[in-house]
Amino acid sequence: MAGVKDVARRAGVSVATVSRVLNESARVTPETRARVLAAVAELGYRPNAVARSLRTDTTRTIGLVIGDILNPFFTELARAVEDEARGAGYSVVIGNADERPERQDHYVRTLLEQRVDGLLLCPTAEVTPLVRDVVGDGGPLVFLDRTLPGLDVPTVRADGTAAIGELVAHLAGLGRRRIAFVSGPALLSTGRERTEAFTAALRAHGLPVRPEYVQAGDFQAASGRAGAARLLDLPEPPEAIFAGDNLMALGALDEIRARGLAIPGDVALASYDDVPWFTHLDPPITAIGQPVQALGRRAVRALLDRIDGRPVEPVVLDARLVVRRSCGEPAEQGSDETEGRRPL
Repeated sequence: MAGVKDVARRAGVSVATVSRVLNESARVTPETRARVLAAVAELGYRPNAVARSLRTDTTRTIGLVIGDILNPFFTELARAVEDEARGAGYSVVIGNADERPERQDHYVRTLLEQRVDGLLLCPTAEVTPLVRDVVGDGGPLVFLDRTLPGLDVPTVRADGTAAIGELVAHLAGLGRRRIAFVSGPALLSTGRERTEAFTAALRAHGLPVRPEYVQAGDFQAASGRAGAARLLDLPEPPEAIFAGDNLMALGALDEIRARGLAIPGDVALASYDDVPWFTHLDPPITAIGQPVQALGRRAVRALLDRIDGRPVEPVVLDARLVVRRSCGEPAEQGSDETEGRRPL
């Protein structure tokens, strides 16, 4: 006998959407309603009144779908979300999208089927039909770290525009004029925003904006290494490489070391996203740090407000520049340094 999950799967919607259609909720578009009813008729589904009533009960759990569990930024973010939720009496169920829309949708659907009370989503680049339906349902949903075009969803994120401007000014002050960037994917809001901020900062400081100095990456270490290799192979290689996230910075670091180049003597290196092990390298890595703990806390509070039916406004926190010594800074200028580093 077909169940509600089968109907949801056939209609390409969430279990929550099926429930709303069966309960004649007004918060469903006519197109979605027709799709669900067609699936009900096709499968011969007969709603179970007891099971439907159970779905309205609170579970004291929230779902969190993150971009990539191997990325230290998302690992720390998940920990911050879990800590804040636990303090409020909620448990967190985590799904790793691995930056793939189909895997994201798998976890979104699974979490909704498990009747989480609300959902925190670090969306992938693509606006999938499932995510659009979840937004249309009007249930408790908050985007974290990233936005999606055309969807009106409260978002908790960091803005690195000012910090990137500070970094470019910092590099220029150290005499670095040929500054390159290994960017994140243009389809992601974070990738676009960091690239736009970088090129705007170059123009603001009268530095050349050279297309070959912006190499596209995908927020993975391998793309950081490949981007750094292309930059270092240029007839006039850059004096500084700025990586758009910590994993790409790691990849760029591997490529620089493999070539026997010195940091910062031969090339400076800076990263968007700060991680604790940056301080244990010699020289320690200059980075733009996001307020990860605050992002996690504010996201949970925003989601709990939505669960309780309170209005939620977007939250934008500022990233900050953490100056160390990987760009040629004097030793006394660096900050956040510790013992136990190893040479690059």
